[in-house]
Amino acid sequence: MIVELRGRPVVAGKARGVALVSKRPLSFLGGVDPESGVITERGHDVEGRSLRGVVFCFPHGHGSTVGSYVLYSLAKRGLGPRAIVNVEADPVVVVGAVIAGIPMVDQIDINLIKDGALVEVDGSEGTVKIIMEKQG
Repeated sequence: MIVELRGRPVVAGKARGVALVSKRPLSFLGGVDPESGVITERGHDVEGRSLRGVVFCFPHGHGSTVGSYVLYSLAKRGLGPRAIVNVEADPVVVVGAVIAGIPMVDQIDINLIKDGALVEVDGSEGTVKIIMEKQG
């Protein structure tokens, strides 16, 4: 059964991938290794996990505007997320997603998305479809 969540379209585009779900905000500047795409923020609930090719679901971003460039740089080097899903879009993350062409949706209850689920994001329509829950 496919579950469709409706939110607000932020950055147009479609992407499908495995969800990386975090319960905590993240700063792309200082919280992510720009050389590997791995989350390095100490004590973060997804510390040590990679953003490469995932649909990154997290409450919102925070921190310096340089974080927009970090997100752009990650995407251009193939180390960034395929899509971003937020509870509340932060301007720093939005700018990064826009310049990198990463589909983005906000106003989504990320608690309904399980880490490891296969999801499809439509940034034009503002939808997130949960295609398949992670087994086990």
